[in-house]
Amino acid sequence: MKKIEAIIRKSKFRSVKEALHEVGVNFFSYWDVTGIGNEKEGHVYRGISYSTSDIQRRYLSIVVNDDFEEATIKAILGSAGTGEVGDGKIFVSDITECYRIRTGEKGGETLK
Repeated sequence: MKKIEAIIRKSKFRSVKEALHEVGVNFFSYWDVTGIGNEKEGHVYRGISYSTSDIQRRYLSIVVNDDFEEATIKAILGSAGTGEVGDGKIFVSDITECYRIRTGEKGGETLK
């Protein structure tokens, strides 16, 4: 099993969610987060200067069986990117075990 964590633009959340559903990933958790990015300059919008050092993003946490890893990553990459600085990051780590609390069963079947 793999844990895929993605930090994406909030404006891309809907398209990422739809792309994940299309490849069969129907359960994941997400949070609104604030982070510090590489972009250090400010921007001016309608005469008001604002800082881009504190960036509002959405953090997704997805656990999938190994055979869904590639499809999940491709779905995120294909739907979250704009080609601009600040599109986000994807992190992948191994999950050693998973338990369904209701029944006590364990393993990859708990993700279905």
